Amino acid sequence: MRDLDTLIKAYDIRGIVPDQLDESLAYDVGAAFAELLAPERIAVGHDMRVSSPALADALAAGAASRGVDVLAIGYVSTDLLYFASGFHAIPGAMITASHNPPLYNGIKLCRPGAAPVGQDTGLREIRKMLETGLPSTDRPKGSVRLEDLLPAYADHLRQLVDLDGSRPLKIVVDAGNGMASRTAPVVLRHPAFELVPLYFELDGTFPNHEANPMDPANLVDLQAAVIEHRADIGLAFDGDADRCFFVAETGERIAPSDVVGLIATRELARHPGAAIIYNAITSRAVPEEITEHGGRPIRTRVGHSFIKQVMADNHAVFGGEHSGHYYFRDFWNADSGMLAALHVLQALGQTTEPLSTLMSGFSRYVASGETNLTVADIPGTLAQVETAYSARGATADHLDGLTMTLPSGAWFNLRPSNTEPLLRLNVEAADQATMTQLRNEVLGLLARTP
Repeated sequence: MRDLDTLIKAYDIRGIVPDQLDESLAYDVGAAFAELLAPERIAVGHDMRVSSPALADALAAGAASRGVDVLAIGYVSTDLLYFASGFHAIPGAMITASHNPPLYNGIKLCRPGAAPVGQDTGLREIRKMLETGLPSTDRPKGSVRLEDLLPAYADHLRQLVDLDGSRPLKIVVDAGNGMASRTAPVVLRHPAFELVPLYFELDGTFPNHEANPMDPANLVDLQAAVIEHRADIGLAFDGDADRCFFVAETGERIAPSDVVGLIATRELARHPGAAIIYNAITSRAVPEEITEHGGRPIRTRVGHSFIKQVMADNHAVFGGEHSGHYYFRDFWNADSGMLAALHVLQALGQTTEPLSTLMSGFSRYVASGETNLTVADIPGTLAQVETAYSARGATADHLDGLTMTLPSGAWFNLRPSNTEPLLRLNVEAADQATMTQLRNEVLGLLARTP
């Protein structure tokens, strides 16, 4: 009996292989996805996890069983799958578990033009078909055709960001044994760039470190390499390369919220007055910077399906998250770590300043980073925390989990993970001492909560 409650998340399907997610389920998801949208063809890609090729083949076979032709694009980053969906105006399916440990795998789905598929946009219907069974069909079986879209993807990204005139840059790229090892050498091929590769061997067991650059422990090797090679910048990608994190020439980590601020201001220079999307965990410096540059800041929930929809609804030019996801109207409102990297490299290449100086103006507050906590009773815990801090004059916001803003302006957010059984804590304040005190207070309260 399939445990679909565990498998089907807010905006994707994810579980342990083969106990929760196997080829039989992937086949059924492919068939249900094809039945839901009834397209002429879909694109199917996969990452480098050990189980990914077989799961992709099974999903493709399921879709073909419903009379749908399949464009099999092989080993790709998630944003390359989105490119395929946008470029060909067809639905897409990506086999990946992003940054999760090696035993996990998952399925990300999108409609034509990389439009999101989440609980409210298709996943609920797919789940129902998985539970009740697919209707019979007499449609002839669809075909499966291979196509390499990497050259077209690289050309498209380079057309969006003009790197001509860049000063010489030495760039260390940590692919984390993931899909950036395939895309970075092609996209970042430029006369002014010298690439220093780190962990470019495709290996879904992640032998060097987890493919999750949001965890500072997974940036240590990149930081050391930037210093060792006297590089101008370091780039770290997660396993499916839809996220990018940045390291300055000093070896210091650049906060993703600061990158959101940088790209937002550059996009507003091109599109005055445009809407910019940011999530509930992003630094409050971001809406301040958007407003100061004449833009319209719009706050939304965490998660790509939510942000893509809000971007489309508001014709937003750009969106960013605290987790290193960056979304672009020029890229079908989808997220692309590689496109974000090109924007930062363009900004750096046009100035004589080092990256640390370029980014210093976007760092106004001190953030804790994300702390993951295992909590037995998440709703009860959130209620107790809200009661405790409301008594201290804090205001509550429930857009995404619980955000409590203190009279001083310091705030924290407690949010249940959409992909893992965790409660995530983020804290921000005007200075390190205030942030540390508030973080420790919240952690202490959580430790005392039954």
